[in-house]
Amino acid sequence: MSAAQITFDRAASKALVNAERRRSVLIDLFVTLATIAFALALAFLVLLVTGKDPIAAYTALLTAPVTRMNRFGNFLEEATTLILIGLAISIPFRARQFSLGAEGQIYIGALVAAVVAIYIPWPPVLGILVPVACAMVAGFLLGLLPGWMKAYLNANEIVSTLMINAIIIRFYDFLLTNVLAQPGQGYIRSEDIPDNSMFVRMSDLLGVSLSRFNLAFVLVIIMVIAVWLLIQRTTLGYEIRMVGSNEKFARYGGINTRRTIMLSFALSGAVAALAGVHLAMGIQGKLISGLSVGLGFEGIVVALLARNNPLLVPVTGLFYAYLRVGGSSMETQSSVGSELVLIIQAVIILLVTAQVLVDFVKRRRVTEQTVLAQEQ
Repeated sequence: MSAAQITFDRAASKALVNAERRRSVLIDLFVTLATIAFALALAFLVLLVTGKDPIAAYTALLTAPVTRMNRFGNFLEEATTLILIGLAISIPFRARQFSLGAEGQIYIGALVAAVVAIYIPWPPVLGILVPVACAMVAGFLLGLLPGWMKAYLNANEIVSTLMINAIIIRFYDFLLTNVLAQPGQGYIRSEDIPDNSMFVRMSDLLGVSLSRFNLAFVLVIIMVIAVWLLIQRTTLGYEIRMVGSNEKFARYGGINTRRTIMLSFALSGAVAALAGVHLAMGIQGKLISGLSVGLGFEGIVVALLARNNPLLVPVTGLFYAYLRVGGSSMETQSSVGSELVLIIQAVIILLVTAQVLVDFVKRRRVTEQTVLAQEQ
């Protein structure tokens, strides 16, 4: 076979792989949009059956975030946080490791970033870069712990991450209450984060009231690209996908599965810590009690709805943030409470879970057929 033929074959194979990847993204996008549409339709029927006015409720739900600039800013602010969390969770989920540690990693990221920003003087640019880097290192190390426990001790990652969440949140509350809290304040809070360590708000740049939406959205763009490149273009990403497909096969194929599992947890922690940085240095401007009220778990919905595809996480993050802001407005503008958003969320989780079960059954059938063929 000539060199020209080899070159042609390689080019054709590369084109085939790229086409398959585009097809996979389109399928994931279709499934995601269909899931959203079905959840909205089912919630509409629930309102109809209960005697509520679904038209008025949905009008408020779907239009409120874009009727006022401050609500639109709230929507983008929420989306920034949720997309970062969704990206973080998608990494171990691709390795089929069900990490629930994002909540604790949000708190540790906010705590480390705020302490570094408040108590160490920094020039303008370093005032943002250094706290962000320190927060990511803290999140990386915190994520590494349950990853090590799963890889070397075979500890259940759901239990270990939930327990670590509880420890970190209590640690955060202890430091905030006993060390960082400012006396004479009406509520428990730390000192204000210096202006040169705060993400600039878009209202100041554009002269339009966009609530607390800020330049942290640049982090979202960077992390979407970085996580996609990690999963699709690196050796570690290949190993993560192989472990997620079949851990035993990956091990027999020479992949260090323990290392891969640990790094998937650790990298997830680093990205989740950025969500805490955004809450502290972009939204609150200080540390407060109850900084994240279940955002880490809502990020799970974002990741699952995107089918753990980093390119779709922004779509699902924007959708879920839109629902959150629209749900709050719906509660004030109609007789329907924001629980409608919880119904939609529950339906989405059920649909995604059902799809996971279908995929599991398909893989099991393929495995059984392969074993029978080998025996024959």
